[in-house]
Parts: sequence; C-alpha cells; structure tokens
Amino acid sequence: MNGALVVNPLIALAALLTLVPLFAAAFCPSSLQLPRRLPLLPRILAPALLGLPYTLVSMATGVFRWHWLALYTLLPVAITLLLYQASVSDPQQRGDWGDLLILLLLGLAVDLRWFEGAWGPRLGVFNKMLLLDAGIYGFHVIRQLRGAGFDLRLRLGDLGVGLAALAAYAPIAVVLGLMLGFLHFQPVTPSVLHALAAWVFTFFFIAVPEELFFRGWMQNLLDRRVRPARGLLITSTLFGLSHFNKRAAAFNWRYVLLATLAGIFYGLAWRQQRRVGASAITHASVDTIWSLWLR
Repeated sequence: MNGALVVNPLIALAALLTLVPLFAAAFCPSSLQLPRRLPLLPRILAPALLGLPYTLVSMATGVFRWHWLALYTLLPVAITLLLYQASVSDPQQRGDWGDLLILLLLGLAVDLRWFEGAWGPRLGVFNKMLLLDAGIYGFHVIRQLRGAGFDLRLRLGDLGVGLAALAAYAPIAVVLGLMLGFLHFQPVTPSVLHALAAWVFTFFFIAVPEELFFRGWMQNLLDRRVRPARGLLITSTLFGLSHFNKRAAAFNWRYVLLATLAGIFYGLAWRQQRRVGASAITHASVDTIWSLWLR
C-alpha cells in the first residue's frame, strides 16, 4: 500500500470502523448484548452500516460504484435475516439450511475473491474483514451461536494448547513439505521485532478470521450433526481445499494436502477447550514460521 493511501484519513477511519466489530466481540463479549436490546427491525437492519467503510474507502480512492455500495449494505442485512430465521426454526442450534448457506456464501466470496473488484489496489483486505463482521453480527448477535469460543482474552491454557498442537504438527509438515518440494528452507535471521510483528499481524488478520469461520462456526455446527471425528475431518478437508488456488495458477494439491493436515491439528486445538484463541495461536505460529524460514 503506497504512502498516500496509508495516511489518507478516510481510509484510516474506514479501517477503524471495520475493526471495531471484530475487536469488540473478541475482547468484550458483553458488548454483543447492546444490539440485542434493539427492537427487531433495527436489529435486522443495523449491519447495513457495514456499507459505510466501503463508501469511505471508495471515495478516497475514486472507485465508488453504487452497485458495490448496495452489495455491502444489503448483503449483511440478508445474512442477518437468514440467521434470524435459523434462530427461530432451529433453537437447538443443530444446524439449519440457513447456516449452511451463509457459510457457503462467506467462504466462497472470500476464497474466490468475488467482491475484491470493489476496492482499489491492495485494499481487498477490507472485503474479507467486512464479510467477517457480517458473520460475527449474524452468528453471535442474532443467531447467538453457542460454543464457538470466540474470546481472545487469552489464557495460559490457550498458549499451552496452541503450542502443543504446533509441536505435534510442525515435524510432520516440515518433513512432508520438504519431501514434496513445497517448503524450502530460508537461512535468514529476522529481528525479534520483525518476527513478533509478523506473528501479531498473522494472528489477527489471517488466523483469527479463518479459525473463527472454520472452527468456531463450521466445525462447531458440524459437531452437532455428525460424530466429532467426522466433523473434524470434514472441516479440515474444506479448510485444505480453500487453499487450492494459493501460490499457483492451477490446483495446488501440495498446499491442499498440508493445509488439510494443519486443519486437523487446528481443529484439535480448538476442540480441547472450544476456544478460537488456542487454535489461532497454532495457526499464526505455523504461518509465521513458514513465511519467515520455509518459503
């Protein structure tokens, strides 16, 4: 991102507004009670405010289009409406067709980058985070999904579980990745500050969104429909397949295989205490080690 975009106050404000729902839900779960007190209609319409960050960014970069504003305004409302219907028809939270539809829509929209054309160069991350915000509002405010474990007030137990899963997965991934020619050792020595910054960025903007989606929402709901082992396998396979188009023009089967195996360990870390923070620690650590030393 060039310097002009970094210091643009409209983009900075849009970033702040985009991050507020994520950090409020993750660090102050009681804040979810505030929109639940609204009457039904305002509660359903409230996520239309997610169109505001698009308006700010697109005005700053000169790419504003009415149809994209309509999408980022109306899609979150549609997600909320479907998940409200799911909360009525499936109060036991065993998984409703609406849950499946929303997971499919959010997963494909992010993985295939359906809506990133709405944004200026190198600003597509707003698309991912706004869709995550819509999911958080729908699943946690409206659906009130139990057992997701979306609480990033980390405990020592989260660190222990996360690092144990890392220690179990890393030797398998390194040996297999090197054998397949997917991993390549990079003899570099980054500064502690650089490595820490890379881990923190990866934790919040890659690991947490993916762990919330795949473990907190998908695996959580599947565990109520099928045996936990089967739910873990299905979720891990879909997690692996979501990497099919990464780092390659064609189907990247090596990445899919290693991501599927990683998904098993992430899923086990999440399930141990049903906390997204634990699996996100494993996920962020794996990705940081890979990006710094094994590209």
